[in-house]
Amino acid sequence: MSLEELYREVILDHYRNPRHRKPLDRADAHAEGVNPLCGDEVTVELAVTDGRISDVAAIGQGCSISQSSASMMTDAILGKTVEEVRDLIQRFKAMMDIDHEADLGLDPDRPGAVLGDLEALQGVRRYPVRIKCANLPWTTLAQALDQLSAS
Repeated sequence: MSLEELYREVILDHYRNPRHRKPLDRADAHAEGVNPLCGDEVTVELAVTDGRISDVAAIGQGCSISQSSASMMTDAILGKTVEEVRDLIQRFKAMMDIDHEADLGLDPDRPGAVLGDLEALQGVRRYPVRIKCANLPWTTLAQALDQLSAS
């Protein structure tokens, strides 16, 4: 199986079997994101305990890219500190930026070594119109984190 096929399978798995999709009983932060151009929607809820993401939900509807990105994001941030999550947001957005060749430490010989399943979304860069789909959950997550900082 080629790397591209593997990445496609990862994206489809997260789309068909989204993780952390049910609303939280208790959320410390909540943000809603919408891409009016395509209709993608995502709501991110966070529970934080001792500075770490203790629970997360991403609920929404839209294309496979936005919904897979949301599912992968929830897996990636669970248990991380707020600062680690902010760093991950920056790394993900840099990976998606077609005008920026950031050194993310991505190792082509060890796919997933740095960003895990999220690296499957790097192929979206070839379709600039779809980058907003992949970024929507991350932008919404950043808004939820900003709520935490404001309180």
